[in-house]
Amino acid sequence: MAKKQATSKKRVVKVDAIGQLHVHSSFNNIIVSLTNAEGQVISWSSAGKMGFRGSKKNTPYAAQTAAEDCAKVAFDLGLRKVKAYVKGPGNGRESAIRAVHGAGIEVTEIVDVTPLPHNGCRPPKRRRV
Repeated sequence: MAKKQATSKKRVVKVDAIGQLHVHSSFNNIIVSLTNAEGQVISWSSAGKMGFRGSKKNTPYAAQTAAEDCAKVAFDLGLRKVKAYVKGPGNGRESAIRAVHGAGIEVTEIVDVTPLPHNGCRPPKRRRV
């Protein structure tokens, strides 16, 4: 007799009109997440998910396309206003916020939450090109 396949139930997220936009921009990739006020993810996208590979993932255009894809899904579910949290040193932080605003979601506030070390780990050595 065949075993029953375990199926996980899809989590239902309550979508309010006001939520949060999280933009994580590293040197290699850009991840955009839209959440409700409690922090539960409504939709997400990244430059890699949009088909960019290698150094093209860390470009403002890749951030724009990822943010447009993420914002379109959240707008259809009813998200209208967001508070933006930006983390990381990479390119495309501003273009991701502009793309979300262009998709019809109003950005009320922008907060930089990039973690700063209090002299923790030694940083990588400088590139000599």
